[in-house]
Amino acid sequence: MAYREILTEDNPRLRKVSRPVENFDKKLHDLLDDMLETMDRANGVGLAAPQVGILRRAVVIDIGDGPVELINPRIIAQEGEQDGQEGCLSCPGKWGMVKRPYTVTVEAYDRDGQYFLLTGSELMARAICHECAHLDGELFVDVAHHMLTEEELEELED
Repeated sequence: MAYREILTEDNPRLRKVSRPVENFDKKLHDLLDDMLETMDRANGVGLAAPQVGILRRAVVIDIGDGPVELINPRIIAQEGEQDGQEGCLSCPGKWGMVKRPYTVTVEAYDRDGQYFLLTGSELMARAICHECAHLDGELFVDVAHHMLTEEELEELED
């Protein structure tokens, strides 16, 4: 495993639409392993392949229950609404309020090409939506209805 550089929001690669993963091979396994290490070292809860410069439809998420890998994910159902604080490893120091579904179901493949469905609520739903948006070139700052000031961040931390 290796740490990869995380691209920041000024990098135009983050605005491109990622291509589907076609080969479920050692190269993909190495990418996923590197993404998990990179996310962990950066104290993130999710990371999409475009954030490390790879324009493929792959994301990793760990909200504290163990890592989840989603290859070629597609959100197929959503319900409810939540409004909460988001940040992004590609937008260091920025935080905003974003409305997301309360629950989502995503279809995806694992690292070995096995199809599965995953339903997540609250933080997992938020992470799935946030990371899947990266695959289409969208950052949370594009959909935040309010960017938080330093003072607001301090109030939320208290």
